[in-house]
Amino acid sequence: MTGAALGYGSTADGDVGLLSPVSASPLVAALTGDRAVLAAILAVESGWAAVLERAGLAPAGSAAVVASAAVPGRYDPAGIALRAQGGGNPVIPLLADLRKQVSALDATGIGAGKAIHTSLTSQDVLDTALMLLARNTVEALLGDLKGATTALAALAEKHADTLGVGRSLTQHSLPFTFGLRAAQWFHGLAAAGRQLESLQFPVQFGGAAGTLAAGTVLTAESTATPFTLADSLAKQLGLAPAPAPWHTNRLAVTSLGNALAAALGAAGKIATDVLFMSRPEVAELAEPRAAGRGVSSAMPQKQNPVLSVLIRSAALQAPQLLAQLHLAAANFNDERPDAAWHTEWPALRELLRLALGAAGHLRELAEGLQVFPAALRRNLELAGPLLLAEGVGAAVAPLLAEKDGRSGKEQLQDVVDRTLAAPSAEQDATYRHLLREAVPRGALTDLRLDELLDPASYLGQAAEISRRILAAYPDFSSSATPEQNGANRG
Repeated sequence: MTGAALGYGSTADGDVGLLSPVSASPLVAALTGDRAVLAAILAVESGWAAVLERAGLAPAGSAAVVASAAVPGRYDPAGIALRAQGGGNPVIPLLADLRKQVSALDATGIGAGKAIHTSLTSQDVLDTALMLLARNTVEALLGDLKGATTALAALAEKHADTLGVGRSLTQHSLPFTFGLRAAQWFHGLAAAGRQLESLQFPVQFGGAAGTLAAGTVLTAESTATPFTLADSLAKQLGLAPAPAPWHTNRLAVTSLGNALAAALGAAGKIATDVLFMSRPEVAELAEPRAAGRGVSSAMPQKQNPVLSVLIRSAALQAPQLLAQLHLAAANFNDERPDAAWHTEWPALRELLRLALGAAGHLRELAEGLQVFPAALRRNLELAGPLLLAEGVGAAVAPLLAEKDGRSGKEQLQDVVDRTLAAPSAEQDATYRHLLREAVPRGALTDLRLDELLDPASYLGQAAEISRRILAAYPDFSSSATPEQNGANRG
């Protein structure tokens, strides 16, 4: 049976995210979809025409004609994609269509077609277009990421004294605060945000082999040079100028990939914690509720933590996509590469899609996360008095003289081992009794023992750590204006 017979054979069909719900959103589609790629390519060609006209290297009025022709709605992405197989990239068939549109619109015959693609190569255009696409996506991504970090900072401050239990290798370790956990979530996300903010999105230029030979000929009788033209294009598009062509130096791409993967990794850490802490038997957190979210096709009572599931699904895909970018970079042969370049495009775009989609879900999760202090305290108390054994040992071991060749620390380990052998309900009384037996009379008062067995007394520098984290990223702990937030969401 053919695809058409099954009902999915139309070339108009596109990837709408049916199997990637984390990135299925109007904003993601608008910024990273095929039409967005098409629009970015057209923006580069239109921008180049404007640069050439201002430099006196294209007929007066040609930039306006090209801009009128460079409207994405005039072009068929599906048809261009099919025809791209002829030359190996979408720029070639799109240029053919753009030239036809310009010719039809050039009513006065000024020769506006001369402004299209002159001295450029396909890689110049597509690399620049992808940088333009990435810049727009990262701007929106940072908006949602800062919304999430602002919410996490508020949680860290609100729950600075909310006691819980820290876990190490899946086991209860030491008393903890939910405020510090939220601050650490904030820390990872804000650090990743800093990486995203530091990115450069450079214009690409170089011509057929990265020597600017055609550009040199073009500007031979002009005050312009290929470098000043490239800088003008960067300014025109709002991209960073590049000191030289980077056809086979892919640091711009791998740095972008690194930052996107870091953001997804930080988001994945948060989602992984929330998934565990929202289990019914743990019940320390709950995701914000929304109509139709968290439903099961078979079990009507379920309320699945779907936001965290989607975020974590994106985080788990990022390492492979990043590896593809680095693998491609290591295989950019000669002065213009072959297939390695082609493998970058889908990997980079998917990282952009996943990061942007996950950031939106993470923001909603952080802004609506429900915290249950009573459950945090209940789980803390499940650990019993031995949760404080490290602190007790540090305070009590110096009080114990060596006995039978065993140090104070070794004697206290025996106390812990004997306490562990007792039933859970009896461990508090057993631990206290055994400590009394081990410590010389009068060396440890009841008040002091109660202090040592109070979880709030053994939090170390938790509050100061949280404060230092939030202070290190002030620009990530306060939200944008409502108008900016609305703009970011598109």
